[in-house]
Parts: sequence; C-alpha cells; structure tokens
Amino acid sequence: MSDLSPLASDTLELLVKSSTATITTQLFKRGYRQQFLVGLRPMNPDVASFAGIAFTLRFIPSREDKDWDLGDLAKRGEDNLQWEAIESVSEGEVLIIDSCQDPRAASAGDMLLTRLLKRGAVGAVTDGAFRDGTEVAKIGLPAYSRENTATTRPAFLRAIDMQVPIGCAGVAVYPGDVVVSDGNGVVVIPRSIADDLAVDAYEQEQREQYLHKKIEAGAPLWGTYPPNAKTLAEYERYRAEQNELSLTRQQGV
Repeated sequence: MSDLSPLASDTLELLVKSSTATITTQLFKRGYRQQFLVGLRPMNPDVASFAGIAFTLRFIPSREDKDWDLGDLAKRGEDNLQWEAIESVSEGEVLIIDSCQDPRAASAGDMLLTRLLKRGAVGAVTDGAFRDGTEVAKIGLPAYSRENTATTRPAFLRAIDMQVPIGCAGVAVYPGDVVVSDGNGVVVIPRSIADDLAVDAYEQEQREQYLHKKIEAGAPLWGTYPPNAKTLAEYERYRAEQNELSLTRQQGV
C-alpha cells in the first residue's frame, strides 16, 4: 500500500529549491542508496526544475495480436490505457512511466505531453524514449527520457496498468511518491520521509552555497567541505547577517 498521507504545505516548495545531488545525499543519510534515475536526460536543456507527486504508468512488450493491425494504423490495442492515464493525471502530478528501459518506441509524444500539460501535470518521465523531441522541448512541460525516437509505441510497447508500483530506470516508484528534478535528472523520494527530508535538504542547499563561495575564493577542502566547527560558526554568523539585511530591506530602512 502507498502512503498517501498529506504532505506539509511547504514540502514541494522546499524540494524544488534543492538540487537532486543534495536530495540524494539526504536520502543516503536515511539509508536509501539509489533513488536517482540514472541515464535519463531532459529533452529541453533549459528545463525548469519541478517537484510533484508520482502518477505511475506501466508498459509491457507489445504483441502482434494485441497491438498490431496493419490495416488500421490508428489502432492502439483493444483498449487505450495510455490515453486513460493521461486523462487521469491531476494538477501537480508527474507522469512517470515504466517502459521496460526500452527506448526503441516512444512512451508518448507531443500530443499526449501537451494534453498532460493542460491537465496541470508538472513533469513527465520515462526510462524509455519520447518522440517529437524538438516539439516537446518547446511546450513547457519538463520531460525526461533515455532517448528520443520517431517510432510509435505499439511497435514495441503496450500500456498495461496505471497507479501501481513500478520500476523506472531501476528505481522503485510507488503512486504518491515525491518526484523532484533539476537539469541533472530526476530523483524519487518515498512519501513517508518527504517532509523531514525537504527541510534538511533546503538547509543543506543554503549551507553549501556558502561553502561553494569559500572554495571558489581559494579555501581548501579540509575544514571547508565538509565544514568543521569553525566554518560552521562562520556560516551561522553569515546567515544571521543575511537575515538582518533582509529584514532591514523589508522594513525600508
């Protein structure tokens, strides 16, 4: 059973401000070794980050008697679970597809992903391929895949189930999990730990931005990354100064 307990109101906001690298570090601290979807890339290199809720779709290999009708190229099988899934995705969700890690045929293309965007989805992810890559890169929906292809889905894949646990790029994904992306890729967070992890990831992100400035200015790794007590004290003073400056600006002083 998936954990569908409500998330804290700021969880997704905090996560979208954290890098996937920071999030995987926080996952590792909690005993999760590999929640990053290795090998997937954004179809738009300038893609915006997202944080949303997993809506899962599972494919199996297609078979000629179920998916092929050479006399009717519009046929998509006896039923159309792929279309049903697209029309079932809700605002704030991420369509994440188990495509058997098979990039030979498209998991979806421009038409379906455009409809997904209009449904309010924040992203689409497959461990196979999308098609219409040039068009998909322009529609504004972050889309991650292993490859881009022109081949239609029924050539190799059949949609068989939705909103069930799946594997995507070797990572277990349960409906309701939290999915986060940035320009480097996609990571999946078990829903039950998302609230606490979001707070810790945001704090780590802010701290490491400060540490990066020190490294960039010539500080050695030892004592800086990871920070020792002296560096942490410096960071706390810096954060206090930034908070005071922000408050002064808000008050118009």
